[in-house]
Parts: sequence; structure tokens; C-alpha cells
Amino acid sequence: MDDVNGKFELRHLRGFEAVARLKSFTQAANDLTITQPALSRTIRQLEDAVGTALFERDSRHVELTAAGKTLLEYVERALAELERGLDALQQRACVRMGFGWLLPDPWAQRTLARFEQATGTTVDLVRTDDPLSAVQQGKVDVAVIRGPVRSSTLRVVHLFDEPRVAACSVRSALAQRADLTWQEVPRWPLVVNIVSGTTGPWSWPRGEGPATVVETTNFDEWIECVAANRGIGVAPEVAMRRNPHPAVRFIPLRGAPPSPVALVFLPHVREAVLRRFVEIALSVGDAGE
Repeated sequence: MDDVNGKFELRHLRGFEAVARLKSFTQAANDLTITQPALSRTIRQLEDAVGTALFERDSRHVELTAAGKTLLEYVERALAELERGLDALQQRACVRMGFGWLLPDPWAQRTLARFEQATGTTVDLVRTDDPLSAVQQGKVDVAVIRGPVRSSTLRVVHLFDEPRVAACSVRSALAQRADLTWQEVPRWPLVVNIVSGTTGPWSWPRGEGPATVVETTNFDEWIECVAANRGIGVAPEVAMRRNPHPAVRFIPLRGAPPSPVALVFLPHVREAVLRRFVEIALSVGDAGE
């Protein structure tokens, strides 16, 4: 049996609180982004340290013992005080927000202004070709991501959906079209930002997407390839309003699925300040409000 010599660490208290709150080792392990065996060892170490069982558990139920209920009162207060202390230290710090291109407006401006006014914490904007990797590597604290996000290690908070538009070269046969339908898009080569783009072959059921794909790795490459008539592109509507290009024509796109916009961040990293940031970001509403 693991022996911690009567001592325990913050991870023991966080693990205990999570199991007590969720009444499930599986759910608590997911919440803490650790494995269930690791959480079970953590709880066993804590029980060894305090010298008594803290949970009654079987294959279907997890309940606090009398000793566990007593300890929980103190642990909740201790964690709350610790969070308040950390929050106080972070009040004058900054939050690094990553983005791939063109933040949604006016959502971004309103969110930053309200958050900085409410907390005294500055938001630093960090442009990066791969904001998702920037979060995972700790280069930014939170990132604005367009398109679906599939990750078992990151927290993803959906903000709103953006409409999409098509983009083509002014030399394209499509340049004189009043609009384009989603079903028509696969008939042309599709220029795709494979790093942080929202539309690509993955946007259609297997076998129904474009036959030809022109791959790029950032927005600048994407729009220049469209301008060069390498193919057409599909982007959130904000590109039409804020990124005019003399050789590119943006066309309304009918029947296209919306483009999701989300905040992505690591769990349990700067938890208090990021929770406040998310609350304000959600309260602002969508980009069109």
C-alpha cells in the first residue's frame, strides 16, 4: 500500500473534492484529466494519511463516510481560500488570448473591454497559425477556435455560430454569380487552410466533398491562393466584411452549415481568471449582437 508518511499534497485534496462532488471516480478522473487508477491511488494515499476511510464504494455507488463528510467541509473551505488567494494575485496579470485570424466582431472588442474593466486583468492578443497547439503548449492561456474541436485534454466552450461565405478570384467563372449553394461548392477545386481553417473535405460526408483540394497552412496563403485562381474557398462571413482583397470576390453562400466559434483552454490552469473570462465572453452574446 502507498505510504505518504501522514503527509498529503494539493492533488490529494483536489481529487478528494472532485470524487465527493461528482460521486463517481470515473467522472472525477475525467474532470481532473487523469486516469481512474491514478485517482484511486491518490484517494488511497489520502485515506492512509488521515488513517480512516473517506468513501464507501461499490460497483455502482460512491458515498462519503462520516469522516469524509467532516473532512469535506474543511477541504472545500481550504480550496476556496486558495482560489481566492490565487485570483487576487492574478488580478493585475494578463491573459494571453490566441487567435488564428480575424477575431469575431463586435464580440471580441466587447469581451475584452468588459473583462478588463471587471477584473483589472489585461488581455494580450497573440496571433498564431495554430492556436490549438498554442494552448496545448502553454504559449497562450485561451484561444478562439473556429470549426469543430476534438480533444480529450482541453476544455471547449461553444460561443456562437458564424455564417459562411464563398471566395473566388475575380478571374473565376463564379465572380459574376449573385450567390452560390453549399451543394455546388465541391464542383470546384477547394482551397483549404489545413491548420486552422473551418471548411475542408471533412465538412462533407465521405465521397461527397471536392475532388481537388489545394492545401495551405495559414490565412494569408489561403486568400492568396484564392486570388491566384487556384480554386475557391469558404470562410466565415467576417472575412467578407474585414478582409477585402482586390483580386478576390466574396459571394453569399446559401445552405451552408454554420461555422462554430469556441473558446479553448487547458483545465485547472489559471482556473479562476479563465472562468471569469468565459463567463463574460458568454454574456456578450454572438458576433452579430
